[in-house]
Amino acid sequence: MYRSQKMNKSELIQAIADEAELSKHDAAGFVDAFVSVVTQELKDGNDVTLVGFGVFHVSERAERQGRNPQTGETLTIPATRKPRFRAGKPLKEAVK
Repeated sequence: MYRSQKMNKSELIQAIADEAELSKHDAAGFVDAFVSVVTQELKDGNDVTLVGFGVFHVSERAERQGRNPQTGETLTIPATRKPRFRAGKPLKEAVK
């Protein structure tokens, strides 16, 4: 099977189906459910921890002052929340 440098969703589904001996339909359902659950938990302010793999969490950045580089005008950059992933030690070691 041809593998690009980046695995896309259909390649991930096929790999999960092969690894877990599932149908592609069941693997696709798993991937969609996983993404949906992680998204909802992050929206609700909860972390999702997969021991040995890592933690999905939300990083909050406070409101701050910035400057428009073209005009020099000072402006307020609003606070933001961003999803993040922090790899666990076993994953880091496996990738080394």
